[in-house]
Amino acid sequence: MSPAPEEEDEIAGSSAPLIEHLAELRTRLIRSVLAFIVGMVICFTVWNPILNFLTGPICSQLVARGQDCGLILIKLQEGFFVAVRISLMGGFILAFPFIAHQLWRFVAPGLYRTEKNAFLPFLVASPVMFAIGASFAFYIVIPLAFDFFLGFQQVGSLAGGEAAVGEGAAPLAAAGITFQGSLDEYLSLTIKFILAFGACANMLWWPSWCSPPSSRPPT
Repeated sequence: MSPAPEEEDEIAGSSAPLIEHLAELRTRLIRSVLAFIVGMVICFTVWNPILNFLTGPICSQLVARGQDCGLILIKLQEGFFVAVRISLMGGFILAFPFIAHQLWRFVAPGLYRTEKNAFLPFLVASPVMFAIGASFAFYIVIPLAFDFFLGFQQVGSLAGGEAAVGEGAAPLAAAGITFQGSLDEYLSLTIKFILAFGACANMLWWPSWCSPPSSRPPT
């Protein structure tokens, strides 16, 4: 049984807004992806200074112990993938304001006034709180953690002391333990610290924001 002409008109009328929303979503996604690619390319051109900034905590701790600041590449392609990872992270940070603006322009027309007043502060405060948590991790937590981890190093010594040097048969009384870190492993650990503390900073205020309203405005 075919639907009545009135029902066909209602179906056609309801499908048009959906197609318009999908077209708008596609447009805003394309713009966001292009902004992310542009930011990634920019960061790739300056990945070395960014890496020097990220390796600041470990270099400070090593220099304080009288050691050279050096990280090694275990795999041949490791340096390239480190540069790509830095570019991806930096590109998202640079493009986030534009991406957040595209998200707001897409969802705002379908929100009530009270929902707009709640969602906009969330959209603005989330990156701010994340930056606070990431800064706390980078400038306070990471140096303390690296100082603790590097404390497990030890200088090797011979059983007979200086008199046994050159005898060849003198056994080692203590094995030397020296940090020779991988660049990829160091970057992964640093990013984990930054992401974890940035997420925790947002969790401090998300429960109050996500609490259900006492009343919903009429439709």
